[in-house]
Order: sequence, then structure tokens, then C-alpha cells
Amino acid sequence: MKHKSFFWFVLPSALAMLLFIFFPIVSVLVQSVHVDHEQVIKTVETCDLFGCKESTTVDQNATAALRAEHPLGQFAGFKTYTDRNHLAIDEFGENWTRSNSWRDFGAQMLNLPFYKAISFTLVFTFVVTPLVIVLGFVVAVAVNSAVKAIRGPLIFFSLLPMIITPLVGALILFWMVDARGVVGAALQYLAGDPDLSVKASTPLMWIMLMVYGVWHSTPFAFIVYYAGLQSVNQDTLEAARVDGANRWLQIRHVIIPHLLPLTTFIALMQLMDNFRVFEPIVSFSAEAHATSLSWAIFNDLGGETRQLSSAAATSVLTIIGVAILLSPVLVRTWREFDRK
Repeated sequence: MKHKSFFWFVLPSALAMLLFIFFPIVSVLVQSVHVDHEQVIKTVETCDLFGCKESTTVDQNATAALRAEHPLGQFAGFKTYTDRNHLAIDEFGENWTRSNSWRDFGAQMLNLPFYKAISFTLVFTFVVTPLVIVLGFVVAVAVNSAVKAIRGPLIFFSLLPMIITPLVGALILFWMVDARGVVGAALQYLAGDPDLSVKASTPLMWIMLMVYGVWHSTPFAFIVYYAGLQSVNQDTLEAARVDGANRWLQIRHVIIPHLLPLTTFIALMQLMDNFRVFEPIVSFSAEAHATSLSWAIFNDLGGETRQLSSAAATSVLTIIGVAILLSPVLVRTWREFDRK
């Protein structure tokens, strides 16, 4: 392709990426190093029959003028990143000095908002992602092995969790794990504890959030693997059968290597999506037991006072976290491409 043709071919995508990805990221980065202006306080003297006294009040006009002159706020550098709600650098040093063991240090750090959110985010990501890949592959192989007459219904029911709106799906599971729901009542019966409540237990709530994450994301892995299975070389499979390979050996030595690039793709997508986990926490009202980085951003932007700089700093840290998670997969993909 000629350079001129390539330029005009890539230009729309490049402009869209600049407009909807690059510029917003730059805007968030700029906002993260600014904080709101402090209110201008003025001293007012009031006099009456009993004498004069001074009082302080907010100068609304001066504060409004200051905000109009510097709408981004006052420059704070990386102060927001290092405060208690984020990396908590000062608290990190204090906890390190006071702690008697790694366990005590970890427990104290997990009481801080950012580290509490990042801990659940990482656990959710590294538990849900491999389970989605494995279950998606198993379902795809099972559906592909079924007789053609029932493949259509099987594909429909396999895709149903992805078709249902995430919020609705989470609410359905939320009602099921209630003490009066099917799952909640069954857990109480099996545990022999009529007071057992999933909603009141942090470990059980984490498990239910991960169960929902696997349930909702597995159809994506399934449909990608199922499409890849249609391109498997049948001659190679037939040769493996002739050589005496059983079903497991065919999957291990023929199908899995063929689907390895798709596994990389699914892993990349799931790492990004799971690291931004948000809907299940809101739907399950689980913020007392589990918070994520995305939920922290939502919390900063909500309420009567929006903490834009805090939300922006958390957004930048989330982007950095996603980049760190994806880097090993991207480097491996690049090396394999470079060998070819």
C-alpha cells in the first residue's frame, strides 16, 4: 500500500483515538495534579448597642473570582497521589515502623482506602480471568462436539449471561443469595446455620462477586473459542486419530496450540475488564465488604461535593495498573511476532 493511501486509511482511526482516548487521558492527568481552591475567608466587624465584635465568613465573590481565573484549581503536583486516600506514603512509613510482622503491616495497609480497593481488584482479576478462559474453552469444546441438531439451543443458552444486562444479572444473583432466596436458603441448610448471611460476610461476598464475574464473562471466551474451533485443520485431527491419539491428546497437541493466539486475546480483554470491576459491587451493595478502583472513582464523583482531583488521580493509577498487568502478555506477543 502506498504511503499516501495508508495515511488516508489510518487517519479516521487516528483522529478518533486522539479525540476519545488521548485527549481525555491528558485532561485527567492535568486534573489529577490540581486541587480545589481554598475558600477566601474575610473578617467582618459588626457593631450594635453592646459594642463591636469580629467574625469570619466566606467571601463568595472573591472565591468565585479565584475559581473563574483558575478553573482547574491550584497546582498541587503529586500531593493527591501521595495522600491517605491514594498511595498513603506517610502512612506507609508509619505502619512499617509500628508493625511487628508482615501480617500486621498488611492488615494495617488494607485499612487504607486505596490498598483496600486494589486488593479486591487484584484478587478478582487473577481469580476470574483464568476461570473464564478455562470454562469458556470447556464449553466451546463441549458445544462443538454436540450433534448439530442441538448446537443452536446450546449456543443460545451459553450466550445468555452475556445477553442479559450486567446490572440485571447481578441483581438476580443478589436476590438469589438473600436469606429468603434459593442460594441463600440452601447455604443456610448446608451449613446448619439459620443466621448465615452472604451479605454480612466479607469472604462469602467476595466469592459471590467472583462467581458473578465468571458467570457473566464466560460466554465471551466461549464464543471466541467456538469461532476458533471452526478453523481447526480437520486433516491434522484425522491424522492424529489415525496415529492413535485419543480425544484428550487431540485437544492437547492440536486444538490448544491452534487456539493459543485467541487465548492471548481473551486474556488481554479479561484483564482489562476485570481490573475495572464496578457493576457487581454496586448491584450487590457490597461496598462495605469489597471496593474496587472503579468504585472509588465513582464514589469520589458522587455526593454533594465532587472530588475531581481524587477521582482523576485514581483514574491515572488505574490506567497504570492496567498497563502493568498487560505488559507481560504484550511483550510475549511481540516476541512471538518478532520471531516470525
